[in-house]
Amino acid sequence: MQLAQGPRVRFSPFYRRAEAAGIQTATVYNRMVLPVATDDPAADYEALTQRVALWDVGCERQVQIQGPDALKLCQYLSARDLSQLKVGIAKYVPLCDHQGRLINDPVALRVDDDTIWFSIADSDMLLWIRAISGERGDDVEITEPDVSPLAVQGPSATDTVAHVFGDWIRELKFFHFRRLTHEDIPLVVCRSGWSKQGGFELFLEDGNKGEQLWDLIWAAGEPYGIRVGAPNYAERIENFLLSWGSDTDEESDPFEAAIGNYVDLGVEHDFVGKEALLAKRSLGPTRELKGLIIEGAPLEPNPEPTGLRNPNGTHAGQTRVIAHSPRFNQNLGLAIVEVPYNLPGSKLQVETADGWRPATVTDLPFDL
Repeated sequence: MQLAQGPRVRFSPFYRRAEAAGIQTATVYNRMVLPVATDDPAADYEALTQRVALWDVGCERQVQIQGPDALKLCQYLSARDLSQLKVGIAKYVPLCDHQGRLINDPVALRVDDDTIWFSIADSDMLLWIRAISGERGDDVEITEPDVSPLAVQGPSATDTVAHVFGDWIRELKFFHFRRLTHEDIPLVVCRSGWSKQGGFELFLEDGNKGEQLWDLIWAAGEPYGIRVGAPNYAERIENFLLSWGSDTDEESDPFEAAIGNYVDLGVEHDFVGKEALLAKRSLGPTRELKGLIIEGAPLEPNPEPTGLRNPNGTHAGQTRVIAHSPRFNQNLGLAIVEVPYNLPGSKLQVETADGWRPATVTDLPFDL
């Protein structure tokens, strides 16, 4: 099967460079092409964890909220308290609907006093935020700006980025950013990224400069063995970086999705889903996202959610994702596990392509 190209599916400013550098597999994310892997996933993993990888993540679109009421609206949208969000700071933000269901988990960046970006996961938040704002009558303009992230990740990411922008990069704290223009390229440089290997996301603010920015980073990274890559499936599961829509289902709330630490129910102001989340919290969980350690030979990633049962065959939840971990040399899974089978150490069975396999429940992140 091949992905048909057309105006309904967009390409990032970096896509052609990523394709020329070796990307072979892609998917669709926010109605854009997201590179997934080269023809050597083991080498992709090795570059990310031992050297430096360059990722086209232009599909991580921004919803820009701009105007005098920008912060007020964002506080109402966010289950995390943003009242102290300062210019130059980013925060991970669960967004819920009125029933407390998790509908996205963006990073919020306050790029100036009256402008906040939500760097979104794979759901259409532009329409949602416009609808909420329209009902409230907020004094804001909500758009998708010409902003496309390029990620530089791995142990040598700091050296690579510092070579381009200067040694001030080394002092930039995690989830802090600086807005600048470099060689006529406008961008935001943020110490962030969807890996646990360290690195930066470069939020390009002019799509016409995509290949120029790519070439600058690529040249700087060549002494460090830079390689094209993409958000890495095995690495993010090993370190539990939540993938909305993959690890969650349509009913998951932030507590069930293991990101309840980012929900601030004690704030005085109201926010979308607050009442529902308070009710859910008082009742206690009926299911939770947990890790699975799965026995047997290495497994390939599952193309869709699979079964999860007790040894006696009764239903215990749903296995959302499976991967073989190079770091732990072990099959790992993430599953929505029903109470009381969610307790660490519980023995369950996972449905795989070659039959049911024994598995042990564990807390997240994995600590093997």
